Amino acid sequence: MTPDDVMIIVIAGLLSTACALLGGFLLLRRQALLPDAVSHAVLPGIVLIFLLTGERGSPVTVLGATAFGVLCVAGFEWLRHTDLVGSDAALALVFPALFSLGILGISRYASGAHIDLDSAIYGDITFAPLRTVDLAGTPVPSSLLVTGAAAVATVLFVVLLWRPLQASTFDPDFAELGGLRGRAVQRMLLVAVAGVAVVAFDSVGAILVITFFVVPAATARLLARGLGGMLLLAVAVGWIASAVGHRAALVFDSSIPGTIGLTTGLLFLLALATTRVSHLLSRSP
Repeated sequence: MTPDDVMIIVIAGLLSTACALLGGFLLLRRQALLPDAVSHAVLPGIVLIFLLTGERGSPVTVLGATAFGVLCVAGFEWLRHTDLVGSDAALALVFPALFSLGILGISRYASGAHIDLDSAIYGDITFAPLRTVDLAGTPVPSSLLVTGAAAVATVLFVVLLWRPLQASTFDPDFAELGGLRGRAVQRMLLVAVAGVAVVAFDSVGAILVITFFVVPAATARLLARGLGGMLLLAVAVGWIASAVGHRAALVFDSSIPGTIGLTTGLLFLLALATTRVSHLLSRSP
């Protein structure tokens, strides 16, 4: 295994760490599709920042696209609270339209440049080790810095806000009445999801963002009992899928993000089968 292969696995694992931690809360809050919606919604922001700066993977791009994603989420929340449409309808109305706007922007203004439809949909983690920046005279992949920062920030976010996150996830009314500011924590969670979705978008594209956010968390939920154990197991599933999926992609000469996503799905099926067998054995006389 080459150093570039190790770097790809590390980047995918760090990305899975950030996604799995936030995805666990979203899954329990019944908002599992929100990361997929946000990843589609931020595409116009990425295109706009690219047109203004000529860069796609810079911190400015991440901040700008995250701000755009937050605005989109705020619009979704406003539409949902009007009680004129349901949550699912609000998602179906807002985010596909924004993703279509981003696709049109790429086709019209950025096609053939440093951003294209393939990278927008599938991502380009394969080339992540080739995009480097100088750090103390040493070339370091920019994706490693961005995903590493996202993983560290997500871990700190969960640790520092563990109690209000836990309370608002299981009992939002109690969290609000108990002075834990459940609504404010919900908004902060959405901001964190938007930021990580932008980072994931650059590496794995729009289609597979939902896989990294939801499937490891769903797998862990089948096997773990407590919330803490569930989140730790979800992170472990993400790392295992990253390593095994990358190896399988090399063997079968296939898309690395796609194979990692498929591996994550297979791990979920394995956990589901294990849970079913255990349940049947426990009921047998």
